[in-house]
Amino acid sequence: MEWHQLSIEDVFAEFRSSRQGLSDGEAEQRLTVNGPNELLEKRARMPLVMFLSQFGDFMILVLLGAAFLAGSTGNPGDMLLIIAIVILNAIIGFIQEFRAERAIIALKRMAGQVADVLRAGQLKSIDAREIVPGDLVLLKTGDVVPADLRLVDGVQLKLVESSLTGESFPVEKDGRRLSDPRLPLGERKNMAYKGTIVSAGRGMGIVVATGMATELGKIAAMIQAEGEAKTPLQRRLAAFGRRLAVVVLFVCAMVFIIGYLRGESPLLMFMTAISLAVAVIPEALPAVVTISLALGAGKMVKQNALIRRLPAVETLGAITYICTDKTGTLTQNRMTVTELFLDGAAISPGFAANGAGGGAVDAESTLSHLLIAAALCNDARKDNGDNMTGDPTDVALYVLALGYGLDPLRLAAQFPRIAELPFDSDRKCMTSFHHGPDGIVSFTKGAVEALVDRAGGIMSAAGVEHLDRGVFIRQNELMAASGMRVLAVAMRKWDKMPGSISSDVVERDLTMLGLAGMTDPPREEALPAVSLCRSAGIVPVMITGDHPVTALAIARKLEMLEEDGERMLTGRELDDLSLEEFERRVEHIRVYARVAPEQKLKIVQALKDKGHFVAMTGDGVNDAPALKRADIGIAMGMTGTDVAKEAAAMILLDDNFATIVNAVREGRRIYANILKFITYSITSNMGTLVLVVLAPFFGMPLPLLPVQILWLNLLCDSLPGLALAVEPAERDTMCRPPVNPAAGIFAEGRWWFMARYGLMIGALALSLQAYASGRGLPWQTMVFSFLVISRMAMAVSVRSDRLSLFQLGLFGNIPLVGAIIITCALQSCVVWIPALNSLFSTSPLSFTEFSIILVLSSVVLLVTEAEKLILSRRRNSRVF
Repeated sequence: MEWHQLSIEDVFAEFRSSRQGLSDGEAEQRLTVNGPNELLEKRARMPLVMFLSQFGDFMILVLLGAAFLAGSTGNPGDMLLIIAIVILNAIIGFIQEFRAERAIIALKRMAGQVADVLRAGQLKSIDAREIVPGDLVLLKTGDVVPADLRLVDGVQLKLVESSLTGESFPVEKDGRRLSDPRLPLGERKNMAYKGTIVSAGRGMGIVVATGMATELGKIAAMIQAEGEAKTPLQRRLAAFGRRLAVVVLFVCAMVFIIGYLRGESPLLMFMTAISLAVAVIPEALPAVVTISLALGAGKMVKQNALIRRLPAVETLGAITYICTDKTGTLTQNRMTVTELFLDGAAISPGFAANGAGGGAVDAESTLSHLLIAAALCNDARKDNGDNMTGDPTDVALYVLALGYGLDPLRLAAQFPRIAELPFDSDRKCMTSFHHGPDGIVSFTKGAVEALVDRAGGIMSAAGVEHLDRGVFIRQNELMAASGMRVLAVAMRKWDKMPGSISSDVVERDLTMLGLAGMTDPPREEALPAVSLCRSAGIVPVMITGDHPVTALAIARKLEMLEEDGERMLTGRELDDLSLEEFERRVEHIRVYARVAPEQKLKIVQALKDKGHFVAMTGDGVNDAPALKRADIGIAMGMTGTDVAKEAAAMILLDDNFATIVNAVREGRRIYANILKFITYSITSNMGTLVLVVLAPFFGMPLPLLPVQILWLNLLCDSLPGLALAVEPAERDTMCRPPVNPAAGIFAEGRWWFMARYGLMIGALALSLQAYASGRGLPWQTMVFSFLVISRMAMAVSVRSDRLSLFQLGLFGNIPLVGAIIITCALQSCVVWIPALNSLFSTSPLSFTEFSIILVLSSVVLLVTEAEKLILSRRRNSRVF
């Protein structure tokens, strides 16, 4: 039922209540039926169940199988290492899920703890959880509305509903019936919703919904219904793990059968096949992924982006749409006078948003009178710093006076206020009386249409002249069309105080001073941030509860609109569209205005259904469901509610939209680096696989022993792999399109790169084995060492798929240089330390023998560099 449509009498009748409130007995009975006025939590999983669920990923199961095989073949070190990696990832995943479950707790904290109600005509303060439908609740300034109320009456009542509707201005409330059944929440002036805040005045309302039946409760239910979608990388790794497991089982079976048929020891071939399986599977991959994401998250914190869930780091690289709120995200969330109309001309105030930088004005000018009126007919206050309190409109006018060098406190002393007629929604204006040096003067501010009808003249440089009302009406329409909130300012001089301080007496025969146009201006950094997002192939979309004209004006300033695209859709228009029609248009719309929380979900879901990866920024309760539904939710850290922060995957600590650009760049870097590690690891492992599989076909002995295979795996996948994770972002990272969500690990030429270079490494190793064994050299040690050093060459090669080593710089990744040095040093120990010779079945190499290894290993690097050089002449070409 739409309560705002009913008269107060009908609402009382519906709830069998009255202006005296419910009796205590009736309230107690209803509490039993309806339950407490609180938000219910979804039944949480037991911590143990949550922890065990982390082991369900297919890649994790493959690794656990590899650990079992390693242990069964007498390699407890590898087994323990793999198990440690798996447990580390499980712990991290458990922490992430546990923290995400706290969103509903933050919602509960928003509700008021104590409420004033009328019970049988008696005023009582009760626990807000005991409120029931039909109760009469009294509201006063500073209260948090404890339930959804249909207002009975209100005295200068204003509510801040930004956390629920997205509207940044305090909303005037009263008890008058509204007839339109489709009014959005922000326009239901006779309703007060749970969790909103009383900013001024007082009022009384009858409770129409409690607990989960409130608008806040509906949002809580939507948050509970949302699951956690898998990130692009998680999907790719799952598919990668399944394919890899099949390939490994097939190859290992083939190696065992071939060796057995050639007369090799069954035990040796079994251990070799198992060792090869362990070696081919990149056990370090989960560790590299986790550490990459963790390091990236740490770097992002320094750039004011707090990552709450690690997978969000790589998700940023795939984002194609950013759906952002307007107020406080793209704008400053601070009303500012941006245009004045006086003396027949429009001017722009020239000072900073905090009032600094203005100059002095002629004391007799129209501007001076307007500024004095703006400062005195004003209830805003300023503390010892730059912090302002009061209605946003009053704050804007106060700052206007400061900007032109006036001191409102000094003016208040020179013109003490002696009476006032407060603002109300019927008159749409406010008047204050002051005792000035030249007698009594009143200043009036309010809606343009209200003041032009009450004014008899207009102040100009030549004195008071006849007022052309049409000029002011047209100017008001022009300024409003630019997204401004327009106020008219007027004055009147008095010989003595009027006998009656009523509107009919004091708000007539006014002298119009001018108009003040106010906007919530865009953040300075928002325009370049939006531009960078678009250059990176990311479409910014504004979703706001604000007025369509205001939303369009901000979108124009930020260049969010496209010449050939649709501009805007309102919440009401969205409701009128079928799902099919909306999905057809959704990719072309850049601004949504007057939308409800459910509609934000609809927008995000429609974009996801079209195959896009969607980021959603927001700061209010109304944003929480969409934050959780989006591929990555981004909450504001300074102005955001606890609900938004808990539902989000990332928090902007500085509320700076530009921080998203840095986060996207970092996300793309991390995702690219993870793919570089996979390319490096699979290519190198494929070289080993080719060698072990093909050697028997050429009548050669088994090239590597199980212990050597496992040493290769442990040595070369650890330090170099982790070093690749910190590779700096390439110069053109933000000029490339987003990561293709549909592409797999082996897409975009990566599989072909792995295959041809894996075959090349295997062929070089086979050639080395044939050459060395034919000359009586320690061929097995040479092949073993070649595979280590060639992997280091491959690690250098995969640093970029486009840029050569000379363009990247030899020391562009210092950790990788260190990892290569340490890896080569450890392999040298295996080759030249006698105690390790017997353990790894190696022999010391001569200078000539080692030089042969270096020459062959350099072939890998030289070929990849040559390929990059050739492809660099083709636009957008790359080696993988």
